[in-house]
Amino acid sequence: MKDSYTLPAAADFHVHLRDGAMAEAVTPTIRQGGVDVVYVMPNLVPPVTTVAAALAYKERLQKIDSSITYMMTLYLHESITPDVVREAKKAGIAGIKSYPAGVTTNSSSGVISYEPFFPVFKAMEEEGLVLNLHGEVPSDRKDITVMNAEASFLPTLQDLHRRFPKLRIVLEHCTTADAVKAVRSCGDTVVGTITAHHLSLLVDDWAGNAFCFCKPVAKTPADRRGLLEAAVNSNGRFFLGTDSAPHDVAAKKNGKAAAGVFTQPYAVQYVMNALEDAVERGDIKDEQVTEEFLTGFLGEWGRKFYGIEQSSKKIVVKKGDEVITSSIKGAGVEVVPFRSGEATWSVEWQ
Repeated sequence: MKDSYTLPAAADFHVHLRDGAMAEAVTPTIRQGGVDVVYVMPNLVPPVTTVAAALAYKERLQKIDSSITYMMTLYLHESITPDVVREAKKAGIAGIKSYPAGVTTNSSSGVISYEPFFPVFKAMEEEGLVLNLHGEVPSDRKDITVMNAEASFLPTLQDLHRRFPKLRIVLEHCTTADAVKAVRSCGDTVVGTITAHHLSLLVDDWAGNAFCFCKPVAKTPADRRGLLEAAVNSNGRFFLGTDSAPHDVAAKKNGKAAAGVFTQPYAVQYVMNALEDAVERGDIKDEQVTEEFLTGFLGEWGRKFYGIEQSSKKIVVKKGDEVITSSIKGAGVEVVPFRSGEATWSVEWQ
């Protein structure tokens, strides 16, 4: 890998910015990570289930940092109808996010069965809205744990694609080699996002470390290799969605740790660290980390899939001695970034 890369500004197609004081603390860190477009998740409390709520949320985020393009989503809920889909399209809403009930943070209002939503999916197919899938089966089912929850969901992904072949679907935050195979088994309307931390972590890293714990959880060395190989051989089928998920430090340390890894301030930098480590391990080859690949994975492929313009802004990513901050603080909140205190790459805007 080179010591420096000049790239278009990155786009992050899966972020959690929360609301209120937490949003005030983390939204200003987006540009620090080399990103100028974010795809915003709707799992607030209460969830964002109406067009009016999504637009109001967007306005709140723009007041914090107007230099960022916020792509807004709705939360798949029983109140979502084909008419809501059509209204969302007219209002510029980009997609609808599906959470299986209870699998992760703020997912208690999520999906139990997909069949009631078939008319909604048909309308989304017609209108061009994207279906974003949190691809896990709830762990309250027999023989399901966090380790096989994603693999157990993959037949549902394939079934939805068969039923709605023109519906654009994103399998979010892929964590397994099986998920990579499932995406590739579908037509080109199905893609996957990969997080920076899943390119880096294994199950041993989060077991006992709350700041590396997220859902879906990181898994085996073979799965990590599968994700790395999927990224560098993507041809546009896999691109960055960090799933950056801030939680106050108390929610990580007290009792049952909240699921989420906070990566927003170093989105591009963490990817560079993960690729550097992967080359050293022999999981990928040095010559695979090209500017063409980085341009695609960090933004171009996702922008193309979502039908948005490529960025005219440039960032310079340099290998150096920048150190990840110990925490991000706001009014009554404190968030610890992934791998705080460790060295990382730097990002400069041109």
